[in-house]
Amino acid sequence: MGGMAGEIAVDLAHRFESGVAVRASFARSTARGSILVVFGPSGAGKTTVLRAIAGLLRPHGGRVVVDGTEWFDSGAHRFVPPQERRVGYVAQDTALFPHLSVRANVEYGLRAAAPAARRQRASEMLELVGARGLEDRLPRQLSGGQAQRVALARALAPSPALLLLDEPFGALDAATRRALRSEVRGVLRDTGTSAILVTHDRLEAMAVGDDIAVMVDGELRQIGSVQEVFRSPSDPAVARALGVETVVPAVAEGERDGLVTLRIGDARLVAVAGADLPAGAEVFACMRAEDVNIQIVRRGPPGVAGGPGGVHVDVDVDVLKGSARNHLSGRVVGIENEGAIDRVTVDCGFPLVAAITRQSSEELALGPGSGVTVAIKATAIHVVSKI
Repeated sequence: MGGMAGEIAVDLAHRFESGVAVRASFARSTARGSILVVFGPSGAGKTTVLRAIAGLLRPHGGRVVVDGTEWFDSGAHRFVPPQERRVGYVAQDTALFPHLSVRANVEYGLRAAAPAARRQRASEMLELVGARGLEDRLPRQLSGGQAQRVALARALAPSPALLLLDEPFGALDAATRRALRSEVRGVLRDTGTSAILVTHDRLEAMAVGDDIAVMVDGELRQIGSVQEVFRSPSDPAVARALGVETVVPAVAEGERDGLVTLRIGDARLVAVAGADLPAGAEVFACMRAEDVNIQIVRRGPPGVAGGPGGVHVDVDVDVLKGSARNHLSGRVVGIENEGAIDRVTVDCGFPLVAAITRQSSEELALGPGSGVTVAIKATAIHVVSKI
């Protein structure tokens, strides 16, 4: 069941009547059940790229090739219509047919099959997405989460080669959004269906994405694994779009008093536990550069040394205030000047980016090799569970 887009190659150029232009060019191999996230702020061109891949928009130029099959080539005047592209499409508004029952909606893409086969396939898909028992309801009788499950079942029923998801969780409340995106991730793995997800939510991108393509001002600026892109943005515009400069894999070691201890290599950090994290859970620890304080080391570092530059970690926990402050030592390995701000990369056993004023950087006489201490509040460390 399901399909696989072994390779997606996209080279698109489109200009709207308003003058807004969208440009995206990438080639990416995809594994069964993997998700490529197209990420960026509103108006960046994300949905335009998705609609072009689906065949719902004909770009002015370029090509779309999925698993060796050419769906669009402006030079050869080739345009495969949407119904022949074997794609499933789920939008934020679900686009369910209001006059059809849930079962009829799911069976809609199976019209070429025999009635008994359609019915069986619809039942299987509704079971898979957790929507059994809704078969006879109309869309207006469904909650937001139920409607999205039905839309997902309808999209998966014809066994698409590629599933396209356009902000599918955007209209849902936070609890439903978290539950449904975890379920969708599981369904894709179970069916072996590759997907492209459009979102402007960076936490969602980190939680569900295997790869991420960042769009800024109508142009795809960077593509790579989630960890690679968040760790090393290709330029300041991408870094600003991502909104977080340090994203590192971590392992949860246990919770106490609403705080969770994270292990990153030899280092330990304390963060506020946003959800139940069992010991051993794999997560991302996310820290904005503006939330990292930096000081020069004037004497030998306290604590236990180890790792590059004599890394140590001291953690002070103020249980009464429900907060914590993490102190790490390391060495400066790079400084990027951005006008009045310097972005300082510190090797603390993992790369950590701090943003300080140019004046402070000069007063501290920071340079490559400088020994420093960085401090991060527990509330400033966002913990994202990898789904």
